[in-house]
Order: sequence, then structure tokens, then C-alpha cells
Amino acid sequence: MVMWYRAYSLEEINSLFSINMTGFLDIKAVSISPDALVAEMPVNEKVKQPYGLLHGGASCVLAESVGSIASNMVIDSEEWAGVGLEINANHIRPVTKGIVRATCKALHIGKTTHVWDIQIHNERNQLVCISRLTIAVIKKPKI
Repeated sequence: MVMWYRAYSLEEINSLFSINMTGFLDIKAVSISPDALVAEMPVNEKVKQPYGLLHGGASCVLAESVGSIASNMVIDSEEWAGVGLEINANHIRPVTKGIVRATCKALHIGKTTHVWDIQIHNERNQLVCISRLTIAVIKKPKI
């Protein structure tokens, strides 16, 4: 079963990722499947802490970004907006170089909240970080 509100292309999703913080950190969507959104982020000087390791905050940015985009892909984004309500992350192993990949899958899709499981792996497919993101679905503000 496909959970997305409509068919989305990687180009559409990457146009969203290309701006703001996600653009600065070079986060890009690499696949959309019926039940998951997957994005990658290079581990470079932009995302490292002073000791040369992937910064836990950068992992949280990756997790929240892919989860937020996924939530907005599930709803009618003309009328509703999915916004971050709570995130937690367990940093399992360090990363010093390469690319990390975040796989985002739904745990709960409700009318007013979504809960996402985001697992971040390194290039050897080792678990780096596991995150749970709760999204609030709100009426889209009129700007």
C-alpha cells in the first residue's frame, strides 16, 4: 500500500531539500518507495563536531528533515502542514567521513500526528543513529 498523498518525484523532493539548512548540508533524497523516504548527507566539515566526528545535531537535522518532508508527502499540503513536535535520537557509532543514509518509515499516521522511525546508516550499512520524530499536523497558516 502506498501511503503518499500523490506521486512525488525525486526532483520535487530535492527541490525542497536544496534550500535552507538542508541545502547547506547537501541533504538529498535518493529514493521514494511505497513505505519509505530515503535521503543522504555527506559527512564533511559542515557536519562535524570539533573532534572530527559527525555532529549529533547534524544527524538530528537529517532525521527531522526527512521525516518532515515525509509527513508533508502524506497530507494535502495545500491545506495542511506537518511540523516537528518532538525528536529524539540515539547516536550509536561515530562517523568521520563518507555518506550517511537516513531511511524514514511511518510508525503512526493519524489525523493530527505522525510518528516516524528514522534509521541512519553509514556506507557499510552499520547503524549510526536511530531517531523517532513526532509531527503535528496543523491547518496551513495563511501568509
